[in-house]
Amino acid sequence: MAARFSTDVPNRLDRLPWGRFHWLVVLALGVTWVLDGLEVTLVGSLAGAIKESPRLQLTETQVGMTASAYLLGAVSGALFFGWLTDRLGRKKLFTITVLVYLVATIATGFSWDFWSFAFFRFLTGAGIGGEYSAVNSAIQELIPARRRGTTDLAVNGTFWGGAALGAASSLVLLDPVVIDPELGWRLAFAVGGALSISVLFLRRFIPESPRWLMTHGRREEAERIVRDIEAWVEREKGPLPPVQGRPITIDPRTHTTLGEVARTMFRVYPQRSTLGIVLMACQAFCYNAVFFTYALVLTRFYDIPSAHIGWFMLPFAIGNLMGPLILGHFFDTIGRRIMITLTYGVAGILMAVTGFAFAQGWLSAWEQTAAWTVIFFFASAAASAAYLTVGESFPLEMRAMGIALFYAFGTLVGGVIGPTLFGALIEGGERTDIMWGYLLGATLMLIAAGTEWKLGFAAEGRSLEDVARPLSQREDA
Repeated sequence: MAARFSTDVPNRLDRLPWGRFHWLVVLALGVTWVLDGLEVTLVGSLAGAIKESPRLQLTETQVGMTASAYLLGAVSGALFFGWLTDRLGRKKLFTITVLVYLVATIATGFSWDFWSFAFFRFLTGAGIGGEYSAVNSAIQELIPARRRGTTDLAVNGTFWGGAALGAASSLVLLDPVVIDPELGWRLAFAVGGALSISVLFLRRFIPESPRWLMTHGRREEAERIVRDIEAWVEREKGPLPPVQGRPITIDPRTHTTLGEVARTMFRVYPQRSTLGIVLMACQAFCYNAVFFTYALVLTRFYDIPSAHIGWFMLPFAIGNLMGPLILGHFFDTIGRRIMITLTYGVAGILMAVTGFAFAQGWLSAWEQTAAWTVIFFFASAAASAAYLTVGESFPLEMRAMGIALFYAFGTLVGGVIGPTLFGALIEGGERTDIMWGYLLGATLMLIAAGTEWKLGFAAEGRSLEDVARPLSQREDA
């Protein structure tokens, strides 16, 4: 292992003006959420057609179970690939995970029964789950501190760009005039496969995280990559501003044990761990419960044909996309604590009102969609901020694993239970039962808002090393 050394790599990366390099990072790595949004929306929009497939013959409960299979895969992938990401590096893993996604999503189109469909959904989720930990950590480590919140929320929000693409695709692929719906829903999964091929190409130009390299003793490689990035930005922006702050001293390490991860989370940062669990679990329940089953609500209670579901998913997706894009800047200016509390709280209150209105039969299909569009304008920013929070909360050596653990726990508690519960409630056919599900989601969002207000911490404009000291950083730095 390399000897102890001092480095100003973090300060040099944080002082860079925004340029084409950063846009490349956002485009090549942020497309993960486009793929996830595409997957979730395709299955949501196609739920009616998949349920009616003569070969699959799924019940409402089984549709909910396949959504849970996808999320279980995401949990497993996040944990396994997150562990590898901290050991082997960001670049290797965000290539492997997109390959897993590519193969699995295409295979989904060849499903022949419930079990094969659920299995391929599980594998697709594993690829996406691995992407969350590898990509989130890489983005946060390459983006300047003053733009980290805005960028992270916008990137996470592009999930809904994929959702809009999925909704629009379903309108064509489920139109019986254009194509047989039984073939259409199968071809829909090829859309994600085609996108992921272009992702592989773009990621060839993204370097390994210099921050990860420095903690693993690869000082020369980290310095070379930073010099290359600086030269790229300088050619575009002119002379760079001077480096601010003191260098840090690093004792390199090959890996961080799971025991160290646990001690850091629950002894050094117990409040941040509690906050991460609450934010992730609450938003996961609300999102996955509502979104994975909304097509079933539209077909069951509003008699909307399966081929028309995309028209209702499209505005819903656009509202979700605009939330992080419009509100993201305020997480870097007003601050994390106020904005996260506000977005969770507003979403929770509006969800409770909408759930009651649904139970009373006051809303048409379009009015129900408009209500969800407004609610998730705020909830989308809140959910994106949850990923930002868990990424910023812990030291660099365990960042990917930290993201993976909180994503996994939040998804298990909130995401896997939600779709199955709502699938069963919808199959029961009673609006009042579904209202109680919506009220549960609203309560969880309000609990998350209160937890953020109590335990939230300031990370806006601060370097990652200042927010959470690296485990390999020495006291004499």
